[in-house]
Amino acid sequence: MNDKRGLIIGFILLMSGLVSFPAQAHPHSFISLKTTPVIDQGRFTGLKMQWLMDDLTSADLLYDAGDAAPDSPVWKKLAAEVMANVLAQHYFTEVWHQGNKVKFTSNPPEYRLERVGNQAMLSFVLPLARPLALEGTRFTFSTFDPSFYVDMKYDHDTDAFLPPSLAPRCQISVATPEPSEEMLLYAAALDKEDAPPEDMALGQQFAQQVTLQCQ
Repeated sequence: MNDKRGLIIGFILLMSGLVSFPAQAHPHSFISLKTTPVIDQGRFTGLKMQWLMDDLTSADLLYDAGDAAPDSPVWKKLAAEVMANVLAQHYFTEVWHQGNKVKFTSNPPEYRLERVGNQAMLSFVLPLARPLALEGTRFTFSTFDPSFYVDMKYDHDTDAFLPPSLAPRCQISVATPEPSEEMLLYAAALDKEDAPPEDMALGQQFAQQVTLQCQ
């Protein structure tokens, strides 16, 4: 994989220079999220996630995959490359419990990359470093690219959902922020060559927050 390709995957496979984006507001790439908690023996152990990339973001991957069969070595190699870069960015995800940031492990028990029409979809399990009790507790989590180059969001509130075993005693909800007009204007002024200051965490200002509350 060349340096340019590596950089692209590091930003969740943004398009290479083969596609010319107009100079316009961040973001320049879009990923639709679906997430459900993973439960083992009544304890919260991770998040099962699906990231569906937009057509342009997917194009480079789908070109490389060609006509390869879904479970072929070609797809497995691409999946490993993408997952390695997602891991390098701590899954682009934060989980909080009782005011403390939850740690993850860097060994996802499963992951897969596949074609869905004209789009590429990455599915994986984000494992917590240790299982956590659910009873009477509240968790929040968000998935975002700090630079806001990639817009990562739940298209529908129901895209963050409970497994059937949790439905009787837990609730899950998605809160979408309302950034200030100043923040919106700032993002709109950035073109594809710009990057906001790292400590600004621009993407966090636009990140949806999912709350998991159990009795």
